[in-house]
Amino acid sequence: MATDTDKTFRTPESAAGHAEVSESQDRRDEGDRLASLYGLTPKVESAISAAIEAGAGQRARALVAPLHPADQADLLERLPRTRAAELVRMLGDGLDAETLAYLDENTRDEIVDVMGMAALARQLPELDTDDAVNIIEELEQDEIDDVLAALPAEDRVLVEEGLSYPEDSAGRMMQRELVTVPSFWTVGQTIDFLRSSTFGDAEFYQIFVVDPARHPIGEVGLGKLLCTPRPRRISEIMEGDFRKIPADMDQEEVSILFRRYGMVSAPVVDVDERLIGMITIDDVIDVIDEEAEEDLMALAGVGDTNVRSSLWETIRGRTSWLLINLLTAVVASAVIGLFDATIERLVALAVLMPIVASMGGNAGTQTVTVAVRALALRQLDRDAATSFVGRELAVACLNGIVFAVLAASLSYLWFGDRDIAAVMAVAMFANLVVAGLSGTLVPLGLVRAGVDPAVASSVFITTITDVVGFFVFLGLAALYLM
Repeated sequence: MATDTDKTFRTPESAAGHAEVSESQDRRDEGDRLASLYGLTPKVESAISAAIEAGAGQRARALVAPLHPADQADLLERLPRTRAAELVRMLGDGLDAETLAYLDENTRDEIVDVMGMAALARQLPELDTDDAVNIIEELEQDEIDDVLAALPAEDRVLVEEGLSYPEDSAGRMMQRELVTVPSFWTVGQTIDFLRSSTFGDAEFYQIFVVDPARHPIGEVGLGKLLCTPRPRRISEIMEGDFRKIPADMDQEEVSILFRRYGMVSAPVVDVDERLIGMITIDDVIDVIDEEAEEDLMALAGVGDTNVRSSLWETIRGRTSWLLINLLTAVVASAVIGLFDATIERLVALAVLMPIVASMGGNAGTQTVTVAVRALALRQLDRDAATSFVGRELAVACLNGIVFAVLAASLSYLWFGDRDIAAVMAVAMFANLVVAGLSGTLVPLGLVRAGVDPAVASSVFITTITDVVGFFVFLGLAALYLM
């Protein structure tokens, strides 16, 4: 039998405290569980930082060596520049070559500068050709010449061929390591060929079937190959309906194809339709991230900067857009200046003006963000664009009605003047409708003019909504309130 001393009595306050402790412990347990999925845990990162600070190169190498190349890259990106450089010097040739492929472009430039061209040339042959080309293409021309000269002849030829294709094209993305077989082989012959060849370190998901002129005529997934009896011929199980990617296709178009059709790899062909390489899903993910980041940074007007950018790089990347915004703000202010006498006579206008401009700017930003993303994904052809403009116009009208009522009610409660409330309602409705229209028509017009809508749309939208909002609001006030 339990005694009184075995019992636990809890007041509501103690129970609540216990619940908070349990919840906090659960969060820590969940954090530990997630951290265990990665090799670079906070404890490991702290231990490596301590080893670098203490100059213990052997301990730093021992801690870094078990990490996946992606974790090593993450570590170098997290560390301050000076500490990351010191770690690279400690690792020397012990730095996993694949780490370079995982690094952010800006961080990789810093690491390569520390490594030197000779060390880079020793690392590149261990990478797939697409990763090697991606690293080399970011170097200065004299550095490229030095690295190419130091590469083994076979690797140098493949890299030079990759560099010969246009920047940001499928030819630059593709890797040359792939498996091709003739259609008359059997499944058994193909499997034996794979086992007897040097494909142990290669990563591939499909085998490409080619004719004697090396034109791709089909593809076979590894799963299908392994699950098919050995006597069957490749021609019987290959998929003849597949998509070939021209070497000069833009990388953004490649990523759209992969996303739309759920592809994991695809053959790349030259102008004569001969198979010259393949693109895999891991490269496409990088492109999708890169394109999305470019659009996001362009819409925000912050240029090509990141958290590791220097003070001067950050200022330079943002100043140009701030200067453009200053000029557009001057235009909006000039509109206000036309009605300075009206504002002086009715102070309420100065109080309410920012509400009209702010609502229009935010509504325009929402619409242009959707439009730019749809354009990037090639979702807006002629018919779809017409439907999109109509839908956004309808949304703008409905929002205009709702917020016109709300703004008018707020104005009346604030100033007790029905005329001011009416002017506020009309100005709010007009500005939201203009914001919706400009948010769709401006990016579509920029695309037709050959200008990247992600770069220029936000400036135009802000100017249009500010000018229209101020002009309508103050113009109506001058006509009906004075």
